[in-house]
Amino acid sequence: MKALMFGWEWPPHILGGLGPASYGIVRGVVNTGECDVTFVLPKPQGDEKKDFVHIIGAANTPVVWRDVDWNYVQQRYGYCMDPQEYYDLRNCIYADFSNLYTNDLGCIDFSGRYPKNLLEEINNYSIVAGVIARKESFDIIHAHDWLTYPAGIHAKQVSGKPLVIHVHATQYDRTRGMCDSGDPTFQIELDGMNHADLIMCVSELTRQTVINKYHQDPAKCIAMHNAVEPMSPEVLNMDAKRGTDEKVITFLGRITAQKGCEYFVEAAARCLQKAPNARVVMAGNGDLMEPMIRLVAKKGLADRFHFTGFLRGKQVYEMFKVSDVYVMPSVSEPFGISPLEAMQCGVPSIISKQSGCGEILDNCIKVDYWDIDAMADAMYSLITYPTLHKYLQESGRNEVNQITWEKVGRRVVDAYKRLLGWS
Repeated sequence: MKALMFGWEWPPHILGGLGPASYGIVRGVVNTGECDVTFVLPKPQGDEKKDFVHIIGAANTPVVWRDVDWNYVQQRYGYCMDPQEYYDLRNCIYADFSNLYTNDLGCIDFSGRYPKNLLEEINNYSIVAGVIARKESFDIIHAHDWLTYPAGIHAKQVSGKPLVIHVHATQYDRTRGMCDSGDPTFQIELDGMNHADLIMCVSELTRQTVINKYHQDPAKCIAMHNAVEPMSPEVLNMDAKRGTDEKVITFLGRITAQKGCEYFVEAAARCLQKAPNARVVMAGNGDLMEPMIRLVAKKGLADRFHFTGFLRGKQVYEMFKVSDVYVMPSVSEPFGISPLEAMQCGVPSIISKQSGCGEILDNCIKVDYWDIDAMADAMYSLITYPTLHKYLQESGRNEVNQITWEKVGRRVVDAYKRLLGWS
């Protein structure tokens, strides 16, 4: 079996949770030994982890014919693709796209990020998908998150192969329900769902959102929970320096309304009233970062709060290693991998009951995101009672170590087989 997957991020170039999740799913699928994967990215950098997957760059796929020699293609794209693949793709151009802006190799430029003209890049990505779908041989299409749904739809129209879309998040969640059919992101999501033959949702919480808010057939919607990468020896043996003897309570994520950051600040402030020997970290960035800084200052707690900005890679684990408590107070979290990563590092975690990962986690504290008193009490308990802290530290780590991408990959491949009628 072979899957043609469309994604937007891939390690080591990570801008959020989509990259690690896509990587984990692909690795789990390939490790079953029953499915090969071709993964399409907007703009590969050449240093992607790809020993188990074939990566094609949308930015390296010609949509307009250019007569160029092999050496020039090698010079321009040799860092991320075999020049022969460029010529093979060029033979699959199916329409006149000369009205589009293309470079001297007939390719559309992509940022590989989330630029201001994101909707334009999504549309261009779907055009490129038509060329790739004509060149590649595959049994099933798998599109990750709303950015790639139009590409998945186009590939389905070209090939006639079944389309799986993977709902990592929804606009309904991102806007806390403040979106409608006029929202372009909501419309792209809805169109993808309507065209999909199977909808994989990262939690039952997300599945219910897809069914009730996007009016999808429950029979074609399944929950496919995420997992977490095993910790490397480097991380396990990391010696992160705290710089303080005080207890550290950490929030790590996008500082946005969806993530419940204002509830975290209010709860942490109440905890600090009873536990002055603690510090609070808000790691990440987002549109509410400045309002949160002002809220902390207004409460007179600026000397107890630390705003680190966006952390990536090793920095994330360094932050967990110096934390005593991790809190994810999301208002609506489709899944949420960060508590699993924190628990791997032995950090007891508090998560909102509105988080998808809570469906598979038992050894953490769960509170309603709006219950500031309960959240504050949980923070205080974990930094005050060593027995409780140690119990959740050990039981949480043991639980998360059983949640693997290999198990997810097995479930994904089994779902492919059912959709294809192979089982």
